[in-house]
Formats: sequence, structure tokens, C-alpha cells
Amino acid sequence: MNRRNFLTSTLLAGAGAMILPGCLSNSKNNIPPYLASYNDLYKVDPRKASTEWFRNARYGMFIHYGLYSLLGRGEWVQLADKIHVNEYAKLADRFKADKFDADFITDLALQAEMKYINITTRHHDSFCLWDSQYTDFKSTNSPAKRDLVAELYEQCNKKGLALYLYYSHGRDWRHPHAPNNDNWGGNARPKYETKEPYYKYGEEHDINIYVDFLYNQVGELINMFPNIGGIWLDGQGVPASGDFAKFRLQELYDLVHAKQPHTLVSYKQGVLGTEDFLAPERKYKTEGLPEKPLEICDHLQRNKWGYAKNHDGKHKTKEEVIKMLKRASQYPANLLLNTGPLPSGQMHPEDVKVLREVGKEIKTRGWDNLWEHV
Repeated sequence: MNRRNFLTSTLLAGAGAMILPGCLSNSKNNIPPYLASYNDLYKVDPRKASTEWFRNARYGMFIHYGLYSLLGRGEWVQLADKIHVNEYAKLADRFKADKFDADFITDLALQAEMKYINITTRHHDSFCLWDSQYTDFKSTNSPAKRDLVAELYEQCNKKGLALYLYYSHGRDWRHPHAPNNDNWGGNARPKYETKEPYYKYGEEHDINIYVDFLYNQVGELINMFPNIGGIWLDGQGVPASGDFAKFRLQELYDLVHAKQPHTLVSYKQGVLGTEDFLAPERKYKTEGLPEKPLEICDHLQRNKWGYAKNHDGKHKTKEEVIKMLKRASQYPANLLLNTGPLPSGQMHPEDVKVLREVGKEIKTRGWDNLWEHV
């Protein structure tokens, strides 16, 4: 058996051994809570049930939170400021997330009339918000000592919200064997003025080690959180600029679907054409109606996803959000609206206010009349 087949078969076998309770909860007799109203279709075709639910969801919450939040200069700060790996890693010693409150976040989503939440489990800096066995660079090793994904997963299941998991697939600024600037573009790594000793170079660099890491972590997320709505991959610009076949992306999609048949897979605006839905930023650029379910992601800050202190006092208004919802409806598409929590994990007060205002408008006017005057 070659390395590729061994890895895939091992992960699939591990699914049965590691998540028997989760598998039972997702049998055709035990539906994920957010799909309760799709019970009949779920029994016949779990993925179709999830797809139909997604088409009707309309509105979800995106959360960009991680070490970058502590610096308050957006989620790309490591690359933009050329912060070396070991220096950036020191932020983990300050990561407390003491005001990250999954109960409050899910209540806020419900007040806003949102149907799902998507959180950055691991952004380009490679810091993980769940208790991954494949890295020490994670929230459970920080002063927070918390699995934030698990906390949010529990509350979403409790309240009937779907949870989608953002995962930076193509871009990693920490892993020694991640795509490099020699063979891949797309901001594969920060362009340091001096050589980064943490990275592997030349013949020592092995992209297969990184791809195995991706497989392991995505498989782990599915194992640990079987009731999720989907895996939301990011960073396609990097593999697309090199030898894309090395990423074995279809195998990853197949792995997700084999472990949890209802779980959807997206990779931004689409890479292979076999994704379950498309999720471009701000607008859908292809002419004509999308062939797949569509989600437009946008942000409440002006032009950043992770918390940016210089945007304080300038976040988008209720009227601007309603216009975004109107624009998304015209595709048609869902709106995945992003908020960047403060360094403490607290939801930004400006966003809390606007989300509640929009939710009140939806309740009062109804979706059909929401944008009557915008």
C-alpha cells in the first residue's frame, strides 16, 4: 500500500474507532439538531438535506479570532509586519480568551436571526482554537487552557445553530514544510529580510509532510465535532500557483464525506468544481447564476476580518448590513457576516449593537420586506 492510500485508510479506520458516539448521533435515526426540520430528507440523503438547509439559511455569523487579535492590526499581521515565527509564537503566552463566551455568542446569533456560525479554527498563522493532538501551538496550551471550538460546538448543538469550521488549508506561516515562496506564490510565507530558521528549505522541504498534517487535522475536526454543518477551506491562492495535485484535495473532500455524510465542503469560490457550496468574498464575480449553493462573506469592519483597533468607531451600520443582505438575496446567496472579537474574546460592542438592530428589523419586517426602503 502506498503512502497516500495508507494515510486515507488509516484516517477512515480511525473514524470508527475514535468517534463511535458521534457516528451514532449522525445515523439516519439521530439527526444533527440544526437539521431537525429536514428529518425525512436526511433519512434518504444526509448531504442533500444539509444542502437544502444551507440554501434556505440566508444569514450566518463569521468569527475571526486568534493570536492576531491581540495585536489589533488584522489577521494578516504576521505577514504584513514580517514577524518571525518564534517572535509571533510569544503571543500564545498572552492568549487568555477570558471574555470569549460561547453562550453569549450563540444567543447573539439567534437575536440577529442568523442560522449558523463559522469560526476560524486555524488561520494562516497555524494557531489552533481546538485541542489538536497534531500540534502544541493551540489554545489549550495557552493561558486560556480552553478548547474554544468545543465550547462553541456545544452551544450551537444546544440551540439548534449549525457550526461551520474555517480551516486554513493552502496557507500556513508556521509549519516548516508548508508551501514556500520558492515554488508557490499567493503569499505562501512572509517575505522576511533574513532567513527564517524555523522553515525547511531546498531538498529538506517536503510538501507531503504538510499535506499529511492537513489530512490529520481536518480528520480530527470531523472526529471531534461530528454534528458540524461544514468544513470551510481557505488559502486556495497558494496551491493554485504551484503544483496543485500535490495537495490531493479531492481525497480530502472524500474523507470528510466518508466520515460524516451530511457535512458540506467549501473552498472559497471553488477550486475543483466538486465543492458542495461556493463562498467568495464580498461578491460573486462569475457571470450568471451560480450552479451551486452560494454564500457571500463580508465583514463588519471596513476592510479587515480580524480585530483592527483603528477601525473602532467606524464599523458598518444597520443600514449597510441590510444592503448586504439585499445584495446577497439577489444572487441568491447567504450572507456570512464577519465579526472580529476583541483581544479578550469579547464580541465587539459596535457589532453586538448592529447585529441586534438587524435582527429586530428582520423580526419586525420579515425577510420579504426587509430592504423595502434601502
